[in-house]
Amino acid sequence: MGYKNLLVQLDTTRACQKRVAAALELAQRFDAHLVGLYVSPELSVPSFIEAQLGEEVRTMQLNLRRERAEEAIGSFEEAARKAGVTVESRRQAAFLDEIPDVIALHGRYSDLVILGQQDEDDEESLPSSLTEETLLSVGRPVLMVPYIGAPEGFGRQITLGWDGSREAARAASDALPFLKRADAVRVLCVNPKRGIGGHGEEPGADIALSLARHGVKAEAQHVVSREVEVADLMLSRAADQGTDLMVLGAYGHSRMRELIMGGVTHTLLRNMTVPLLMSH
Repeated sequence: MGYKNLLVQLDTTRACQKRVAAALELAQRFDAHLVGLYVSPELSVPSFIEAQLGEEVRTMQLNLRRERAEEAIGSFEEAARKAGVTVESRRQAAFLDEIPDVIALHGRYSDLVILGQQDEDDEESLPSSLTEETLLSVGRPVLMVPYIGAPEGFGRQITLGWDGSREAARAASDALPFLKRADAVRVLCVNPKRGIGGHGEEPGADIALSLARHGVKAEAQHVVSREVEVADLMLSRAADQGTDLMVLGAYGHSRMRELIMGGVTHTLLRNMTVPLLMSH
């Protein structure tokens, strides 16, 4: 089992080159077909303003968007040529709020969708809210690459966040191509609930055993802390153990609740330092 169809988001951010490097490495690792998708953002201009714009201004805007798309796609194809990977490039125009739908549409024909974390210091970076919309709607596992890039050969040391939920089960299954190749997989349960409707009598043991039958070297761990937020604890634990890939289910609670009250998914997406593989 492996990923045979990959899709990577292309843009004009400083982080794109690092995201593409991670995608190309995965295409080599899994002998996969890689699609680079550039969604060209259309300007949303009120009609009364658009009427005042001359044809020359509109032509300049179109040319600028075309140049940016060609630059991003050209850089992607050149990196692929140097890596010896055959790729496919796609470009589609959409208004900003339509971008998640466009990525999701193309992403549903992929085994893994590779997106980038928002860099708040880069105005070209896709807002986190749109990335999260894509994650919720695509129906495929999403690999989030930090804007600082991914560690070389990432996926050797994996932390699997486990809370016994449907989303966590989906993520564990979706991540099997990574998990089976890893040197170590740590199943991490934070503040687990024992018994029926929880994590069982030994938190993490059941999913670790299930993964072991797939040849995954999994170790169950659990930690209890009422003072530290779950996401912060997971990030700290992962850093201490040399994790280079985190796997977890996305939005166990409603997205609206997480946005208002905060939540694991929202916090991890903002503060991630290693790639996250997430499923919803």
